[in-house]
Amino acid sequence: MDTAVILEVALNGTTTRERNPRVPRTPAEVADQAVDVLDAGAAIVHHHNDEPMFTVDGVHAVEPYLAAWDPVLAAHPDALLYPTMAAGARDIPVTRRWAHVEELGRRGHMTLVDPGSVNVGLLDDGTCPDAAAPEPYQNSFADTEYMFARTAELGAAPSISIFEPGFLRTTLTLHRHGRVPPGAIVKLYFADRLQFGLPPTPAALEAYLELLEPSGLPWSVAVLGGDVVASRLAELAVRRGGHLRVGLEDFDDGRGTAPSNRELLDGALRVLDRVGATPASPAAARDILGIRPRG
Repeated sequence: MDTAVILEVALNGTTTRERNPRVPRTPAEVADQAVDVLDAGAAIVHHHNDEPMFTVDGVHAVEPYLAAWDPVLAAHPDALLYPTMAAGARDIPVTRRWAHVEELGRRGHMTLVDPGSVNVGLLDDGTCPDAAAPEPYQNSFADTEYMFARTAELGAAPSISIFEPGFLRTTLTLHRHGRVPPGAIVKLYFADRLQFGLPPTPAALEAYLELLEPSGLPWSVAVLGGDVVASRLAELAVRRGGHLRVGLEDFDDGRGTAPSNRELLDGALRVLDRVGATPASPAAARDILGIRPRG
């Protein structure tokens, strides 16, 4: 199998130091770990600032992202980087929740498009952490259209989050009508301990691919609240032509294990080695996705 696979590392998400002391939280820590995983074979890096996901006003700051990313771009000018967005959608317009994504897109980075609404917090033990909030993460069709349209106007490339099958059907309908910009990659998020979307099984992947494959859109897999490598979804996805996301934002093996981002990336690299694939460099990832070089 002679295939270049795009590897993404989601460095932190809402993972706390109490849960894993190796998670990067400050811009300097994010920069150091981003450079490390890019040196080792990653092409895309995603991270969160320390604003809570569910915010009162929906505003996330641009400056901490720039502080983290400037050293990364000095070492890896073609690295693909993108932020998160505020999930507190209660009467907060998308123009405010997405403003920092837009500004970073204006500066040549990827954008983030979450094309739907979902309840995200319930765990398999029947509890819902306070950080998840009791209300859904909401993005209307109008919000989705706005995010795609502004991404296109900026000439940016969207990372498209698929938390539920309906998210994918929305994306594919807009894609058929020419409203998904070039450079897009579809992120198929499976859920293990978290009780939403589809579980990380071969049948679940095939259900998504049945919908996705006629579009020709590039896609990757991740397991939220689980382990994409241990679930064997990573190897199956690579064999089916997909790409991979790992990282401390997603990882939870249910045993309290505290790996590093580099260790999780090394696990993905072993999958690639086992199937005879190679990690795509940032420049190669841009070529695969059709994203022009920076500068």
